[in-house]
Amino acid sequence: MAYKLVCIDVDGTLLNKKHKVTERTKETILKAHKLGIHIVISTGRMYTDAEYYSNLIGVKSPVIASNGAFIKDNNKVIYKNILGESLSLELLEIFRKHGIKPYFSTPNKFYYGSIIFKPFYIATKLLGMRTNKLDMKYVFSWQQWQKLLHKEKDNIVKCEIIYRNPALVTKVRQELKNTKQLETVDSSKYSIEITRQGVSKGKAVAMLASLYDLKREEIITIGDSENDLSMIEYAGLGIAMGNALDIVKQKADYITSSNDNEGVANAINKFIFGNI
Repeated sequence: MAYKLVCIDVDGTLLNKKHKVTERTKETILKAHKLGIHIVISTGRMYTDAEYYSNLIGVKSPVIASNGAFIKDNNKVIYKNILGESLSLELLEIFRKHGIKPYFSTPNKFYYGSIIFKPFYIATKLLGMRTNKLDMKYVFSWQQWQKLLHKEKDNIVKCEIIYRNPALVTKVRQELKNTKQLETVDSSKYSIEITRQGVSKGKAVAMLASLYDLKREEIITIGDSENDLSMIEYAGLGIAMGNALDIVKQKADYITSSNDNEGVANAINKFIFGNI
């Protein structure tokens, strides 16, 4: 099978545990891209963050951001699905009731409710785990959140909560699942990502397949977490990282090596270049 589109997750997939893309991985991806294969970053991160990694690996392709809520190709927005003011305020009330600090993002800006986030962000910069800068703003009160969500009502595409104790969010998780018009996925062991119902990486990949007039059999997707499941199940060849969750491995057609062992490069070599 001649594959023509490869969609790659970022955290736990493209990036190793040091949050770096190895030179071999960059070279392998660029080699495939020069053959005319579309290489698409597909991530839960907001667009400007996702675009950074797309540029870092040297490809000129669309970017799937915010778990599929936003797709953009250079200056052209291909798809945008916002949460909207009413649904965002409904989420805010759930978080307020349970004492949880939220995170909301537009394609270009990240709003955070936990004061702990800024020191963490600075630390990742100092440790070299992050080299790009994010446009961020701290929102310190529920009243300010309400004003912000009204102001950004046409731009908020994703919400997220980050926690340390899973037991504390059990009720929240259930309430979110019972709330109509929401799509919720776990992007890591300690976070829940929330978009409007119907949004997923799988549907975003399907949109690009339609745009490029590709069959599912011509598509490879690579990921490690729950939010990658939809695109792994959609693709003709869904690949799980060696460090992926068990449920992702179970659904995948192939399991490559881990993100610390250049699993993305190894998968591309095997299935694109035929080098086992």
